[in-house]
Amino acid sequence: MGFDGWVRVGKAWAAAVALAGLAACNNNPWPDEAAASNTLFTAAQEASPRHLDPVASYWSNDTPFTYQIYEPLYGYHYLKRPFVLVPKSAAAVVKPHYLDKNGQPLPDDADGEQIAESVYDIPIKPGILYQPHPAFAKDAQGRYLYHAMKPGEIGNRRTPIDFEQTGTRELVAEDFVYALKRHATTRITTPIFGIFSEYIVGLREYGALVKAEDAKLRQGLDPSSLDKPFLDFRQWPLAGASALDKHTVRIRIKGKYPQWNYWLQMTFTAPVPWEADAFYAQPGMAERGMTLDRWPVGTGPFMMTEFIQDRRHVMVRNPNYRGEPYPCEGDDIAKAAGLLADCGKKTPFLDKIVVTVERETVPRKGKFRQGFYDIEIFERPDTGKDYLVDMGDSDEVRREYLEKGFRLDSGTDVNSYFIAFNMLDPVIGDGKTPEESERHRKLRQAISIAIDWEEYSKVFPKKSGDAAMSPLPPGIEGSREGQPGYYNPVTHRLVNGKVERRPIEDAKKLLAEAGYPNGRDAKTGRPLVLNYDFYSAPTPENRSEIDWVVRQFAKIDIQLEVRATDNNQFQDKVRKGTYQVFWLGWNADYPDAENFLFLLYGPNGKTKHDGENTSNYASAEFDRLYGRMKTLDDGPDKQKLIDQLVTIAQTDAPWTMGFFPHASAAVQHWVYNSRPAVLVRDQGRYLRVDAQERVAKQKAWNNPVWWPAVLMVAAVVVLVVVAARSLRRRERMNARGEVLA
Repeated sequence: MGFDGWVRVGKAWAAAVALAGLAACNNNPWPDEAAASNTLFTAAQEASPRHLDPVASYWSNDTPFTYQIYEPLYGYHYLKRPFVLVPKSAAAVVKPHYLDKNGQPLPDDADGEQIAESVYDIPIKPGILYQPHPAFAKDAQGRYLYHAMKPGEIGNRRTPIDFEQTGTRELVAEDFVYALKRHATTRITTPIFGIFSEYIVGLREYGALVKAEDAKLRQGLDPSSLDKPFLDFRQWPLAGASALDKHTVRIRIKGKYPQWNYWLQMTFTAPVPWEADAFYAQPGMAERGMTLDRWPVGTGPFMMTEFIQDRRHVMVRNPNYRGEPYPCEGDDIAKAAGLLADCGKKTPFLDKIVVTVERETVPRKGKFRQGFYDIEIFERPDTGKDYLVDMGDSDEVRREYLEKGFRLDSGTDVNSYFIAFNMLDPVIGDGKTPEESERHRKLRQAISIAIDWEEYSKVFPKKSGDAAMSPLPPGIEGSREGQPGYYNPVTHRLVNGKVERRPIEDAKKLLAEAGYPNGRDAKTGRPLVLNYDFYSAPTPENRSEIDWVVRQFAKIDIQLEVRATDNNQFQDKVRKGTYQVFWLGWNADYPDAENFLFLLYGPNGKTKHDGENTSNYASAEFDRLYGRMKTLDDGPDKQKLIDQLVTIAQTDAPWTMGFFPHASAAVQHWVYNSRPAVLVRDQGRYLRVDAQERVAKQKAWNNPVWWPAVLMVAAVVVLVVVAARSLRRRERMNARGEVLA
């Protein structure tokens, strides 16, 4: 190739580099037209949802999807505080009628001990339709198109979206009956079966029946096969759930349980069509990931259309959704914030919600600051604290955030974080004898003193909160948190009228009384080593928090072995009981003390009963008092029992109590109607995006930087010219290295 040829090559390379440079200047992670679409872009933290099947879903990573897709009977009013139940798929929020042990009616104010049964007759709104789905598709003769598929007939289809035909049908009362029956399933984890079987008449016996029937169905089949025959719950009636008619469901509850209505706003009681169960039970479906756990079927405003594990999830507007109106009432805060402007308009306002899984905080936060995420994390009401701390640390950052108009409204919420202990563990849990139990209790108390949650908020202000004295956060009826002079006597003391954490010397004294002076076993001399399980991968952001926890234990000479995992691995571990010390958070499901105290209720133990008592704490006295407390309406009698229960929990110390985080979400200015709250999880239907403002802001906040591209082009041109001249010189040289004329 001659000199001219190399110059042409050089120009081509320069052009290619220029194009690459121009492409690099566009840092938008979405397609160019995305900003102008009626789409909400947000992130999920670290992992995909674990369970989208409503009988199994009980984790915050699930709720951005389940509460937009499913419609339980009730929900919370979006703009009222304190929280108020409102009908969702139900036509009204009903009060139960009571029966005595002979089935005779009782007055509404009957004593709880007289009430043998509470009966809820709940009307369902007529005309509600399910989302389009192949499970409902029928041929001209009314036969289901995809309910009798043979092995291999699934072909190349990998999602329900790949099926050619879809259908729908009306929501009926039997769908709620079917959903309650499914809590007895043996096919998937059911964390609430233990609780529900205590209340729903006949559910415990129904569970035994289903287990036996399932064994018959699977007799002779490969137990490791993912394909399992359809477990049709329509075959077996459940005494506690029935359809009085097409649009009325009856639920019978043992005794009096005022909190039952709260459970009816959770997706555990969301309707499930039997057709979906039958569709997903066919050969090859589970192998392709086609299950209710990934592809839910609901009547809500959105439906899942994309599920890429640990990468991306997309929900689009359900074309069959009826368009419930935006609320026209709200509290003073809602009125002052202008949250009533869309009064009466049909929801949802969005056409699509795109959720990207982000494992690292820095890139996620960077995309929000550049305007590429509309809400940083959909299900988290605490991400705004990070930005508020930034604003306090830097005037320049403060100006930037104010100019960009980030919505960082701050307030309190009903959730908590804590470090706790597995009470089944032989070292730190319940002892085999009263003496051993007392020593282990002192060990837990010593650790509870040593973990300085007040210091945690100072070290990690972006995750700050108020140190907890009890399991009950402020805002929950019955909580004493925040009252003058209230404290946990195990971990704190009153000095000159001020509550302060007990000194580390008190913790070391308790540790010695537990049999571990200076952190060593008094009998063997070996150091005390405990395992610490953290439900998140050890990212750089998490590492500093994990190290902080290690230092807290080191203050009393206890060595901590860290076993950080992802959430799915952590859930598997706790179900097997192979853990000692663990970090956990809890978001209230409903605004009642029972929803936090049931986390310490023995029959709700995680390992033995697959409940939500992850500590596996069991106390006969606690369980007895809890059983009385949960039947009472709010008032002095209930408060007295709550106080007793809290005292037992403080003394036995299955938790270190932890802290109640401050709340503030990170939301862009062009997102309207945002009012983050732990309890309100169906916010997708209310949110509205001003796409024009988003387009303008993204353009203004992401001006391309041209000089690197120009510099690259210049550098390439120089290199090519130098190389071409060198080649030309070599071509003109003779064998002796002389340059020819």
